[in-house]
Amino acid sequence: MSASQRAKKVRRILGVVGLEDVGRNYVHELSGGQQQRVALARALAPEPQLILLDEPFSNLDIDLRERLGLEVRDILQDQGITGILVTHDQHEAFAIGERIGVMNEGHILQWDTAYNLYHEPANRFVADFIGQGAFLSGTLLSPDTLETDAGIIKGNRAFIWPQGSTVDVLLRPDDILPDPDSELCGEIIEKAFKGAEILYTLRLPTGATVVSLFPSHANHGIGEQVGIRIAADHLIAFPHNA
Repeated sequence: MSASQRAKKVRRILGVVGLEDVGRNYVHELSGGQQQRVALARALAPEPQLILLDEPFSNLDIDLRERLGLEVRDILQDQGITGILVTHDQHEAFAIGERIGVMNEGHILQWDTAYNLYHEPANRFVADFIGQGAFLSGTLLSPDTLETDAGIIKGNRAFIWPQGSTVDVLLRPDDILPDPDSELCGEIIEKAFKGAEILYTLRLPTGATVVSLFPSHANHGIGEQVGIRIAADHLIAFPHNA
């Protein structure tokens, strides 16, 4: 390419990544986020069909990482380029990826949307790896009804295992709702303030533990008993020891 062609392309690519005003700056004059944009611009310049992003935001603070991740996603979509993002951060994958592959020991166990990975995990590893939750032991009473340490739960699907099968039931924090009028209570053994919500770890009367999200104005203390009810709209269960 001629010098004028190169200069024109540089200006265009810098405009795409929002750096048209700092094109003549030295590296040390750029912020961490701007330096990541330069790296993206360099990758976009050859006009590829596919870009591999290997933990590109891992050295940035969390706010910048989230913001830049969404901006990079929008840039790739606008340019019609497919991006493969490698990350250990589930929140980053959920925010950026249209399709997500969960890998273990070099094998992709499930390639799906974030919604399906969370609500329809293909196996126990994916269920345990994605999000938060706790497995409770249970018994299959009928194709859609389970008896667990948290009581009898009627699910939204029919399981194919024989009646009486021993199963492990996954309850997410959003499956367990605060209910002061409920007969089922749990003792608070841990709490983590999340801003709009508080994540409580609760010990059930059987000794099993679950986690639950309460509105943050419901500020209970360690050792306190709180009423809860199960609202598992997407019931996840696997045969015991599967």
